[in-house]
Amino acid sequence: MDELDNALIGALRHDARASLSDLAARLGLSRATVRARMQRLQRDGDILGYSVVLKGDIAQDPVRALMMIEMEGGGIERVIRRLQGMSETRALHTTNGRWDLVVELGTPTLEALDTVLNQIRRYEGVQRSETNLLLTTRKSGALSARG
Repeated sequence: MDELDNALIGALRHDARASLSDLAARLGLSRATVRARMQRLQRDGDILGYSVVLKGDIAQDPVRALMMIEMEGGGIERVIRRLQGMSETRALHTTNGRWDLVVELGTPTLEALDTVLNQIRRYEGVQRSETNLLLTTRKSGALSARG
């Protein structure tokens, strides 16, 4: 990907519903160039899909948090499966460095979040965790793999 591809992706992240004409004007390119680049980015797998974030998506989870988890031993796959099965899990990432997993959680209340955190901390292999509440989402870069 080059600078124009990155600029196009940035424009799409800002407004994935923008027309080819609007994108072309914003980027100073022709419609044909924008269309060709979008098709190539999709064909090459750089753009996996587009998503919509609804006001209701945020409202359903008034309490959102990121939980960083440090694992001990070989039980990470079992913990990942358990986290994937939890209705409160919104996103789950493996990472490098101090934390092995980063989990985005969503609950209706602080009390419900506390219950979920305590449940996760009791999973076999969870050595340490740190949780941060998400206060305001100013930009969401989440893309759906379903196109």
